[in-house]
Amino acid sequence: MVLAAGAVLWLPGRPKKSGRLGRPRIAVIHRPKYDDWSLPKGKLHPGEGVVEAALREVREETGFCCVLGAELPTQHYLAQGRPKEVRYWAAVPTAGEFRPNREVDRLEWLPAGKARARLSREQDRRLVDALLELLEARPVRSRGPEA
Repeated sequence: MVLAAGAVLWLPGRPKKSGRLGRPRIAVIHRPKYDDWSLPKGKLHPGEGVVEAALREVREETGFCCVLGAELPTQHYLAQGRPKEVRYWAAVPTAGEFRPNREVDRLEWLPAGKARARLSREQDRRLVDALLELLEARPVRSRGPEA
């Protein structure tokens, strides 16, 4: 079995008057080798754990260091006839910037609906849905002057 890990990298929306944050934006990446839009992910290196791999893949493909949050649904599918398991986390960037590279030539920060429409695979759309469900279950509030 091929083991891989990745993340749904997101940014909170701007604060509203209610103190709640607006709609999140999600990073979607374009991979020229496959001419598709995807989420950052990749295979584990020998001896590497899934958390390490997720952090490394996000950094390599997007240029961003991030903090992993809740784990999202694991994906199982066949890749070139071999079973593949990909574990995903919600993740927020902490530093960095995107620079086109060999694997990823474009990155776009999109609202969830537009991100879903841009993603090439239904399984990636389900991860966006899982992130939104998670965020709705745990509303994020901005910190006002009273905090």
